[in-house]
Amino acid sequence: MMLFTAIKPMLASSGAAALDDANYIFEPKWDGARMLLHKQGSRIEVYTRSGNKVTSQFPEIGQVGAAIKRHTVVLDCEGIVIRSGQACFDDIAYRLRLSQSLKIKQAAGTHPVTFVAFDLLFTDRPHVDEPLLTRKARLIEAIETTPVLMPTMYVEDQGQAMFDVTREQGMEGMIAKRKDSAYVPGLRSADWLKTKHARSIDVMILGYKLNPFELVMGLNFRTVKHKPVGFVRDGISSSDQELFFKLVKEMPTRLDQQTYWLEPPQLCCQITYQDRSDTHQLGEAVFVQFMPAKDPETCLWHSSGT
Repeated sequence: MMLFTAIKPMLASSGAAALDDANYIFEPKWDGARMLLHKQGSRIEVYTRSGNKVTSQFPEIGQVGAAIKRHTVVLDCEGIVIRSGQACFDDIAYRLRLSQSLKIKQAAGTHPVTFVAFDLLFTDRPHVDEPLLTRKARLIEAIETTPVLMPTMYVEDQGQAMFDVTREQGMEGMIAKRKDSAYVPGLRSADWLKTKHARSIDVMILGYKLNPFELVMGLNFRTVKHKPVGFVRDGISSSDQELFFKLVKEMPTRLDQQTYWLEPPQLCCQITYQDRSDTHQLGEAVFVQFMPAKDPETCLWHSSGT
């Protein structure tokens, strides 16, 4: 029985399908938090990807229940908070951190959540073994589009068009899904493929390592200064290394466990990245250029991630 039990959602593998493949549909990749909605009659519960029940953190859930036309349903969704026209991961993460009822109530007004549904797993019976397009049709029939609940958009065959639109809209990326794919809870499946857009950001250089040479990246946040956010090695040429050592030659450093820390950080660089963890560690970083004229204190994390 799937209803009102924690379900590990099906996950996408990294990789790119052929962009105009008739075997796939293509969806935007939303920058939010994976959530599963369970409804039976007037009862509705929200579970996170890790299985935690977080219903009490979303007072909007009553409106969500009213937008679901089926008596019983389990929906796979992304919870998002829109800021300046874009889904903002930091805002949905903020909603999930709250525990005090007054702050939760206030946040429902200042950081309203929208549940973007992209799969239907259960009604009066399981549907996980049905083809994806069949589940999509059931999903469209099961919900009304409202400010708190909506089905995700998708296109058949035309992946290039979706990829271009998601890049132009500043979205995280795109997911390609085989039209005939079943839903296998907990599986990271090659039937679903995620492709992320590279994003650019200016970071301060907190330090560096040798053998191999890599830079320790840092950013300033509202509550934390000079926070390490990962390493960058790719894209750094031998001439970039030579320039780096010329730039830092007179800067004080401290050696600690094979890392030379610049204290204080006085140099910035531009990088691109494709992934970001819940703790803002930047993945798949690629060096672009040094920025010696930039003040490290202006290297800020922008919650839109762009």
